[in-house]
Amino acid sequence: MRILAIIATLAVSAAEPGLEFNRDVRPILSDRCFVCHGPDATSKGVPTRLDVEADARKAAPKIVSRITSGHSAMRMPPAATGMKLSEREIATLTKWVELGTPWQKHWAFLPPVRHARTIDSFVRERLRREGLTPSAEAGKETLLRRAALDITGLAPTPAELGSAVSLPYEAWLDRLLASPRYGERMAARWLDAARYADTNGYQFDGERVMWRWRDYVIESFNKNKPYNRFVMEQIAGDLLPDASFESRLATGFNRNHRGNTEDGIIAEEYAVEYVVDRVETTSAAFLGLTLGCARCHNHKYDPITQKEFYQFFAYFNNVPERGRAMKYGNSPPLLVAPTAAQRAELDRRDEEIRKLEAGLRRDSANTKVTGEWYPFVGRQETSDPKALDFDIEDRFSILANVQADGVIASRKSSASAKSKGIQFFVRNGKVHFQMNNAYDTDALRVVTERALEAGRTHLVAVSYSGTRMAEDARIYIDGQPAKTVFESDTLYRPFRNAGAKFVSTFQSAPGIRLYSRDLSADEMAATFAARARLSEVQTNELSFAANQPGLWSEIINKREERERFTRTFPTAMVMGESAVPKKTHLLIRGAYDKPGEEVRPGLPAILGGSAPSRLELAKWMVDRSNPLTARVFVNRVWQSIFGVGLVKTAEDFGQQGEWPTHPELLDTLAVDFMESGWDTKALMKKILLSETYRQSSRATPEHLAKDPDNRLLARGPRLRLSAEMIRDVALQQAGLLHERLGGPSVKPYQPDGLWKEVIMQDIYYVQSKGSDLYRRGLYTFWKRTSAPPMMMNFDASQREACMVRENRTNTPLQALNLMNDVTFLEAARFVGQRMILEGGAGIEARLRHGYRIVLGRYPKAKELEIVRASLSYHRDHFASNPKKLEAYLSHGDSAPDVSIDKRELAAYAAVASLLMNTDEAITKE
Repeated sequence: MRILAIIATLAVSAAEPGLEFNRDVRPILSDRCFVCHGPDATSKGVPTRLDVEADARKAAPKIVSRITSGHSAMRMPPAATGMKLSEREIATLTKWVELGTPWQKHWAFLPPVRHARTIDSFVRERLRREGLTPSAEAGKETLLRRAALDITGLAPTPAELGSAVSLPYEAWLDRLLASPRYGERMAARWLDAARYADTNGYQFDGERVMWRWRDYVIESFNKNKPYNRFVMEQIAGDLLPDASFESRLATGFNRNHRGNTEDGIIAEEYAVEYVVDRVETTSAAFLGLTLGCARCHNHKYDPITQKEFYQFFAYFNNVPERGRAMKYGNSPPLLVAPTAAQRAELDRRDEEIRKLEAGLRRDSANTKVTGEWYPFVGRQETSDPKALDFDIEDRFSILANVQADGVIASRKSSASAKSKGIQFFVRNGKVHFQMNNAYDTDALRVVTERALEAGRTHLVAVSYSGTRMAEDARIYIDGQPAKTVFESDTLYRPFRNAGAKFVSTFQSAPGIRLYSRDLSADEMAATFAARARLSEVQTNELSFAANQPGLWSEIINKREERERFTRTFPTAMVMGESAVPKKTHLLIRGAYDKPGEEVRPGLPAILGGSAPSRLELAKWMVDRSNPLTARVFVNRVWQSIFGVGLVKTAEDFGQQGEWPTHPELLDTLAVDFMESGWDTKALMKKILLSETYRQSSRATPEHLAKDPDNRLLARGPRLRLSAEMIRDVALQQAGLLHERLGGPSVKPYQPDGLWKEVIMQDIYYVQSKGSDLYRRGLYTFWKRTSAPPMMMNFDASQREACMVRENRTNTPLQALNLMNDVTFLEAARFVGQRMILEGGAGIEARLRHGYRIVLGRYPKAKELEIVRASLSYHRDHFASNPKKLEAYLSHGDSAPDVSIDKRELAAYAAVASLLMNTDEAITKE
């Protein structure tokens, strides 16, 4: 009977389009066979590989007999795997063996080929084959709203809709693409791919500062930076020949990974984890490959070996980064990243200083000065208990004349040399400087290589620049930098760790000088050098100081104000290259402490090409010979518009990924994209201009029966808005949305005490105030261990790892969120207020205006009847419940309009809440 069933299935298959290996056969082999007979077969001790053509052809005679065997012990796949071939799959494999269907390299590894056809011709041809017809075009206002949501992430206002109805549709698209909102909309999904967050993750989950990288992403999309340049900058912007501040900032993409700050971790282990994260993120975001599956063994499904994984690993293994991250703030390497406004203010300050210096030079040209010179200003204290009241991020300098061993300056918690605090001393003639939190695991300790010359006085000094790194604690002897040894190189926690008071004692040698800044090498030299040995610059400045002490003091003060101002600049974690190249080894079973053979940077052989460095990797990523980068990005843009990509598995273009629904369309869009100069806006516009996109999203019974998920595209896209869009649109409709572009993350409303469930020590949620409460969701502070609850409720990414495919669920919690969250209650009140103030005098006019605000259309008669009844009910309800009335109007920080009767406002707010809770309000139709 089973043989008859297979024969019958073969007969059906014969009537279908010709068998194609990639489309029909490879998915079966990948799903059912490659786990044992794939790239990892050798390590499993399996002799037969079915992912290699020669081996598969040789094994072909056995395939049919094994998959159709009546003996369970002989049948493939083995019963122990839990997998079973369907009759149709058996028929397909049998037909493949009988016909000798040509073998094909996996489709995603073949170069994309353009076909001289339009989007619509590809879609309609597939619909004809499936017996479906396309839908009619959506109504103009529906289409305008759809396009606005797709391009900007916001709905058009009633005024925008009114003016856009008379515009040609293409002109409306051009207007939307020119809006700065476009960059924010595109950046939101890129942050998911880049696992962007405002905290480090892991147990402590302390704050980091990476919002300047987020600004870079928004600006790049708004400027329509060619995608190939965008990719290159994020992978190797620091290594580009024309590297700029912007391109170096871009490399923050591969520093967005989590960072463990905990005591007791093995730093080497986490250093490996960070590089593995870069491999997984880079391969998923740009190549659509699951390279991470080859960390411990050869990939079970794709032709990628474990050695090739570590060759790719080597591209990212030379970053001068420690496995233990800084507990507070960013971890090196860092880029100081002032905003445009800060750069402008810095230029203003520099110009002011230049003018003062120019005047001083004119007046001091012929002045001669003798005597000791200490023209520096700065705090100088020797016995005050608050002296040395510096922490690990402060800049300071200490100078003193010494003759023998002893303490120069010390501020520590106990008498022990290993205690917490700052110590500057001479022992056995060598000068020591140390800052300890935990002597063995969290400390900066520097000591001079050579001892001081015995029997004479030396001027010794240390200058520390607040970087927390030993390399930036410089010791000077008699005005010259001394060669030093680092006994411990990094500080991870401030002395004020967890807000605890640092109880300390102060001790110092006579006559020390303390400065609340790090003196430069020139300044250190000048403190000791004889007049004859002063440089021309030093001599001139000495003259200035003596001739015009008031003006000189003003210049010094301006310089220090400038320095303090620069300390307020945000930083960003970026990529860099270690001065001494690190070696990379294959790690046996992926274990950090089991190195195998040494490997060099390289690409998986299946991808072709050569890239011996991270810069060459960046160039290869966007080379026309790379079959993946353009396809992957085009697919993700399609996914952002239609809800699912032409390849559903956006994260996996490998052999376990889904076959494209329209492979020729995907290839054509990919080639067009590259030939357009990697123009993202042009790609968006092309898709949105198509008749496929402009179809009505209404599903017929036939559509639902044959294509419930709309993969064949017989109707327009209809899907629930993403988490941040739901909130943004609600604030926009309320007139509350604050649309400042870029800037630091903000902390809008969230349930009280939520962070208390997961926080450690002194990290508390301090709600933002004023306009920061109403910024777009893109800017919401993202704590990895306690992500924004509203966002998570609506399926946002956790940002623990790279995510390139959105999920959408429907749960009762989502409805409760929209009905009870303070954000939406406050927004509903303001929509109700707009209905009263803008809608006119009559009830019907006001309700119609509410529909126009929330849904972008006017209500039908039946709908109007329902909301009128709701309004009447709530008027009565609030009239008889004054306490509930006051409570209902109290939500949020923005006060209601006092000119409006409270009962009327509450009733209209309730109606607005009803409208904002409809499926249509949170759905792109």
